[in-house]
Amino acid sequence: MWVVNIFFLLFLAPCLLFVLRFILYRTALIFVLRIWANWVDDRIHVHQYIKVAELNENGQDNQFYRKVFIYINSLPSLEDSNFTNLFSGKKSTDIILSLDDNQVIQDEFLGARVSWVNEVERLVNGGGCNRSFLLRIKKKDKRRILRPYLQHIHTVSDDIEQRRRELKLFINNKPSENPINGRWRSVPFTHPATLDTIAMDVDLKNKVKSDLENFIKSQNYYHKLGRAWKRNYLLYGPSGTGKSSFIGAMANYLNYDVYDIDLSRVSDLKLLLLQTTSKSLIVIEDVDRLINEKLTTTTTSVLLNFMDGIVNSCCGDEKIMVFTMNSKELIDPVMLRPGRIDVHIHFPLCDFNSFKCLANSYLGVKEHKLFPQVEEIFHSGATMSPAAIGELMMVNRSSPSRALKSVITALQSNGTDAKIVGKGKRLSDSASSSPLPLPPQAEEIGGGNWKDSVPVAKEFRKLFLRLKSCKSPSLFDHDSEMIER
Repeated sequence: MWVVNIFFLLFLAPCLLFVLRFILYRTALIFVLRIWANWVDDRIHVHQYIKVAELNENGQDNQFYRKVFIYINSLPSLEDSNFTNLFSGKKSTDIILSLDDNQVIQDEFLGARVSWVNEVERLVNGGGCNRSFLLRIKKKDKRRILRPYLQHIHTVSDDIEQRRRELKLFINNKPSENPINGRWRSVPFTHPATLDTIAMDVDLKNKVKSDLENFIKSQNYYHKLGRAWKRNYLLYGPSGTGKSSFIGAMANYLNYDVYDIDLSRVSDLKLLLLQTTSKSLIVIEDVDRLINEKLTTTTTSVLLNFMDGIVNSCCGDEKIMVFTMNSKELIDPVMLRPGRIDVHIHFPLCDFNSFKCLANSYLGVKEHKLFPQVEEIFHSGATMSPAAIGELMMVNRSSPSRALKSVITALQSNGTDAKIVGKGKRLSDSASSSPLPLPPQAEEIGGGNWKDSVPVAKEFRKLFLRLKSCKSPSLFDHDSEMIER
């Protein structure tokens, strides 16, 4: 009989263990037991705390904070956190988990258990907040795993970033806006332009590619010279010639984020610069218009300090600054000197070669019977902006012949208007000034003329004032008519 009882007990024990295990895993009891076990373990061992702040002591972004953020939000244990945020990803089917403020997440590395706390400290009077991650690690494990663990975070976060790299467009906030949001807000950068689709001379395009490739490979060279690893570009030319699209193409070619600075929303350019990251394009558009029309309170001296001041040299590596303007003629040449502007790229109105590139991109046409007629019109002096020609092609894209005919009509109309304007040309327009050479070390990739030190308009004004002071009323009246025309 006792043998039967033993066999019964041996059979009953596994059944009870199975039922207990089933009940625990189907309820919250297992999590309660884990919490108790961790609580006991925490009371037995001595822990050390290491804080990873969002900003360093200089107010700049702490790059390791970003790596920790990426790493923590990729941990499988995130699903076991007591509070987790859900977001939709780039695709409608993607679900992204993110740790909430002041929540704790556990991690294991080389057999040791560590924890992270997403600390958020709200400042009084709406002064923003301080964010940081707090690492808690057993003191007995610190010497053994800390360095390998931090290197593990670097490796994993870099791999994740590389796999899901998404370019961003950053726009600066107004000083009066909520400081909790920081100085920048961002949206995904989805500009479709590439250097291959840009309507630009082939040789010029190849020079630009070569210059960009040399830059991204030159970190050691810049540091050997004791210079910040950055490069400044000036894009100038009439509206509609593709300057903004070229910036988008540069960002896509380099895989860089874009920081678009609106000077009318700026109180301190240097603080903005401090909170930009490496691998970025920092863009200020229409500089000439903003300065000449006084559309911003930012002075020229502040802009000059922003371009080449000590803060610019110490705010991180691998950055490209891009300035755009319609014309260099009314800009102080001091702003364009080497060190402030490294490369000048001229964006002219459309010529026949650019037209063929546009026809290939918009219409899929490399050759057409109307091309000789278009070429003849361009040689006669007629021209339009690439944006205007592209719009005509886009509207008539269903019929390449109709599209080309509409471009021919528009070019002929522009050519006629140019001849009419030429007959009544002002004295200031007919005055000639010999182009000055580029300053030493400043490279003109686009082939434009740097004729800016004494604008022709100023010379004409001096002549007009002399004529005005003349005693002969007939001469003064005659010149006044010229000015009105």
